[in-house]
Amino acid sequence: MTTLSQIDVIVVIVYAIGIFGLAQWVSREKAGHAKDTSDYFLASKALPWWAIGASLIAANISAEQIVGMSGSGYALGLAIASYEWMAALTLLIVGKYFLPIFLRNEIYTMPQFLEQRYGRVLPVLMAVFWLALYVFVNLTSIIWLGSIAVNKVAGINQDAALIALGAFALLYQLYGGLKAVALTDIVQVTLLVLGGLVIAYLTLNEIGGGQGAIAGFGVLTERVPGHFNMILEPDHPFYKDLPGIAVLVGGMWIANLSYWGFNQYIIQRALAAKNLGEAQKGVVFAAYLKLLMPVIIVLPGIAAVVLAPELAKPDEAYPTMMRLLPPGLLGLVFAALIAAIIASTASKINSIATIFTLDLYAKARGISTQAEDAAAATRQEKHLVLVGRIVAALAVVIALLAARPLLGKSDQAFQFIQEFSGFFTPGITVIFLLGLFWRQATEAGAIAAAVASVALSYVFKVAMPGFPFMNRMALVFLISLALAVGISLAVKGRGDANRVTMEGVSFRTSATFNVAGLGVILILIALYGTWW
Repeated sequence: MTTLSQIDVIVVIVYAIGIFGLAQWVSREKAGHAKDTSDYFLASKALPWWAIGASLIAANISAEQIVGMSGSGYALGLAIASYEWMAALTLLIVGKYFLPIFLRNEIYTMPQFLEQRYGRVLPVLMAVFWLALYVFVNLTSIIWLGSIAVNKVAGINQDAALIALGAFALLYQLYGGLKAVALTDIVQVTLLVLGGLVIAYLTLNEIGGGQGAIAGFGVLTERVPGHFNMILEPDHPFYKDLPGIAVLVGGMWIANLSYWGFNQYIIQRALAAKNLGEAQKGVVFAAYLKLLMPVIIVLPGIAAVVLAPELAKPDEAYPTMMRLLPPGLLGLVFAALIAAIIASTASKINSIATIFTLDLYAKARGISTQAEDAAAATRQEKHLVLVGRIVAALAVVIALLAARPLLGKSDQAFQFIQEFSGFFTPGITVIFLLGLFWRQATEAGAIAAAVASVALSYVFKVAMPGFPFMNRMALVFLISLALAVGISLAVKGRGDANRVTMEGVSFRTSATFNVAGLGVILILIALYGTWW
């Protein structure tokens, strides 16, 4: 454990004050305009591409990525980078095929899409599920792993760090909502990328005996060659986590499509775009940032195998590597880590508030913001924003209380999150893919897929404990898909159940998107060809 010097503390305090002030400034409204649900939950549907791309990464890259994935890099090597690199390809698919439908139908939330596509029962079930997942798995893991990093780097008591992170993230977004989060994320991501590149350089330079990062990388690949295999063989001790070729053609696609395409926490940024073109440019920008992330996150974890081979837990790898930083620079990189934690936590809090308020509370109370009386509509809007803020505060309190009991004994929290989420993602992916691209899919079939996903995942986990969870996801996906199709054909839905229109939807993309997308694909071919 190390402690921050006085200059480091000053850097962190200046960052905290600056980013909090910026969040409040970008959240300000014109005189006489009260913040409504579109402002608070969808940033007034006016986000530019750079804000969308940066916010997608800031929401995604948090302590669970930085600390957790770096820990997995320490334990099993570069193969964990497939989560990042395959996500880049997934983002292209989301931009080309999913966003045109979502934006044409003016979708605000994922449960709203399910209601327009299937009926009223499924979206309520899924809204409750997402709230439970976001609060008890995602939000808890973000602040728990963040508190580990703060404790290891700054020497602050972990419980105190836990409370401070949760409280700051809540206050940061409480007034401005998604606008406060998304429009400050370009600062957060810039700090995260620069800080991550600095620590990657210093670790490699240390390994290379001061001869620079390239020399250090060469030494690292020689010292731990087994940590540079992208596709693991069946006899690899971590094959169960990343089962060989299935990473490229199997269950990882299920996880990625569910996360990047149908996850409120992520897709909310693209739904808040000025228009489809801006949304698509934003996801391409995010795809290129994803290609860069393993350098920032995984590489320091692999370097720790050489520089700190006796760590008690893999998740201590990244905080340990931060000790190489000199005073001042440590404060800057520590601020970058805090930036990632705060941005991701604030995004998660806002998504929890959005789903509860718009998909559960407003519908249960019969509240509509489309009232003919303008004064009544304004009152309803203010009431819903207030409810969203209250829910945000409650979510943080629950997550703070649940973090230690749920994650206190986990060695690799990133893998824990992936496996737990894997119980649900096959069903979610089936429901949305059929909902988007197969008009005969019915609510009965979709509900069957959701139930089968959880039940089969549990049965297979118990019955086949050595079966890789990624392969399990693929198998459950195929069975759930067959079940959903069969029941949809057998049990017809109501004629008016599907209100999703395809009129005016085009999957043609701009030349800019196509050229940039081709660049992503070529880079991926080169990366996997080099490190296969």
